[in-house]
Amino acid sequence: MEFNLQTKPKAPAVAPETIYDVLIVGGGPAGLNAALYAKRKGLSVGILAERLGGQVLDTSSVENYLGFPSETGEGLMKKFQAHVGELKVPVKEHLLVSGIEAGRIKKIHTNIGEVFQAKAVILATGSKPRMLNVPGEKEFLGRGVAYCAICDGPLFAGMDVIVAGGGNSAVEAAIDLAKIANHVHLVHRSQFRADQILIEQLKKKENVTIHLETQIQSVEGEGLVSHVNALDKASGEVVKILANGLFVEIGYLPNSDAFADLVKRNGRNEVEVNARCETSQTGIFAAGDVTDMPYKQIVISAGEGAKAALTANEYINTFKEEK
Repeated sequence: MEFNLQTKPKAPAVAPETIYDVLIVGGGPAGLNAALYAKRKGLSVGILAERLGGQVLDTSSVENYLGFPSETGEGLMKKFQAHVGELKVPVKEHLLVSGIEAGRIKKIHTNIGEVFQAKAVILATGSKPRMLNVPGEKEFLGRGVAYCAICDGPLFAGMDVIVAGGGNSAVEAAIDLAKIANHVHLVHRSQFRADQILIEQLKKKENVTIHLETQIQSVEGEGLVSHVNALDKASGEVVKILANGLFVEIGYLPNSDAFADLVKRNGRNEVEVNARCETSQTGIFAAGDVTDMPYKQIVISAGEGAKAALTANEYINTFKEEK
């Protein structure tokens, strides 16, 4: 697929026979900003992506990106794509990278059978949220169900909300939401896994109710979320918990399996990078939610994408072709 956003002349497609300076795997904020910075440095660059825009496309509203007081996730990504499109960066979409061969020239294998080549590669494949996998969860996505309290919490100011999870991210989300929500229900299927200091902070919040050993079984509502049905394991009864929003905070799954034998990953399968976005493999860089970077936010991912491109540019400047 050619990435042209109706500009003329059309940008060329990513070509298997071309050896690019940099190929970027992923089309979210990190990948798009990496392409922008790499192109502006004069590098030959292309994007290989499953879906341009990434999981931001599933975000109903973005109100914390500087310069954009209120924008839909899709709207923000269209602006990102338009900016990159002005530079006529070639994109190949609707594909998955199945593996990468290291070496002076990296070979990127895809599920469509094509192999692409580059001197440097930036991994920006992002992550996907862990889901509860209960009835109603997918149906109410963007209509009360969300996966980022930092991103979407302000939309529920003055309302009753539920946080699903018992780890640090869930407890921190509940603490933050308690500052703006009318009431917060934290629901977890077992006991807390969060740090004790966070648990103590949560228990001090007067507008928070904690439901441990309670498992959400379905998300209900008409048009918008109105409540969840949850199993109280102690009594064996199904209880109804009223709320306008459900924040699922049970972690993320980095899209890094294709790189398991290529670069070093941590215990959460995130690609390990240093402050310059360098991985354990020379000439392979990584940025955004696929990495061990803390705080999975759009603005941070975009910044890390820029950093990865600048580091890759320095690498390309010292790159010498094998004779």
